[in-house]
Amino acid sequence: MTPLPSHLAYVPFVSVEHMMGLVHHIGIETVLRELADEIEADFLRWESFDKTPRIASHSDVGVIELMPTSDGHMYGFKYVNGHPKNTKEGLQTVTAFGLLADVDSGYPKLLTEMTILTALRTAAMSALVAKHLAPKGATTMAMIGNGAQSEFQCLAFKAICGIKTVRLYDADPAATQKCARNLAGSGLTVIPCKSGEDSMEGAQIITTCTADKQNATILTDNMIGDGVHINAIGGDCPGKTELHRDILLRSDIFVEYPEQTRVEGEIQQLDVDHAVTELWQVFSGVVPGRTGDRQITLFDSVGFAIEDFSALRYVLKSIQGTEFFIQLDMLADPDDPRDLFGMLKRAKG
Repeated sequence: MTPLPSHLAYVPFVSVEHMMGLVHHIGIETVLRELADEIEADFLRWESFDKTPRIASHSDVGVIELMPTSDGHMYGFKYVNGHPKNTKEGLQTVTAFGLLADVDSGYPKLLTEMTILTALRTAAMSALVAKHLAPKGATTMAMIGNGAQSEFQCLAFKAICGIKTVRLYDADPAATQKCARNLAGSGLTVIPCKSGEDSMEGAQIITTCTADKQNATILTDNMIGDGVHINAIGGDCPGKTELHRDILLRSDIFVEYPEQTRVEGEIQQLDVDHAVTELWQVFSGVVPGRTGDRQITLFDSVGFAIEDFSALRYVLKSIQGTEFFIQLDMLADPDDPRDLFGMLKRAKG
């Protein structure tokens, strides 16, 4: 087992290979449950955090974003992109890395891949919210959009909410086949469907996760019956939505951070003063979540920096005493802090 470095100049780095090893070491469903617990704990101290909408650089083909926050003790940020056209080029739609730093010294404490970690924390957040908002005893979920995040979502709902059956649909049948193949042996009953409408049959929870950067209508109003919970995670930037506006008008809408969601989420389709409920208030019991059997609840998910902060802290804690990182010599740290040039000069040999 590799100890974490005590010398300030070294920073633990978790590579993609390390992250995969760590997840298998702990167990993916355990990771999802523990991530959900970390996120909920941080949302319960909501007022402790700096909060700002993510800083986005948009282009015609995608977006690159920075997502920073701090609780006054630690600072974290994530770099993440979203390029739907990448799939056709054999590239990931979303890639990410993140950093956690000590506020007192400003020194980094962790550098890690976050492509896999983002999929895990997004799934954990989805299921955490559903635990508070979905109909009690829900056992079936429709999973519309069977791309890179779909399996993570299905497993999180199984691990955290007790979902037993997932009904899969994607406009590309190959994606559905891939998702069904990957979920074989997971303990879920997996039912591939030929249409979005077909996937709704018997579903108490509906998750949408499509990638196209456009105002799409993945769900129409006539597809949504009373009493369901909708987990809308695909609409996450200006001009990118998945739900017909009429669904929003029928739903009680729950969001992470309104200032960000009104720009990027499904509610960009609504008036700026349309009422929404912040999830930290539900988690803390300040306001109720689901209040009736016929209520339609909608999680308008766009992802927020506190969730990434929680994930970064979780990884830093989880790698203690393991081999799932390396030490990076990424900080110049001379014996005399004032003699940076002398350190460079002496390195010449």
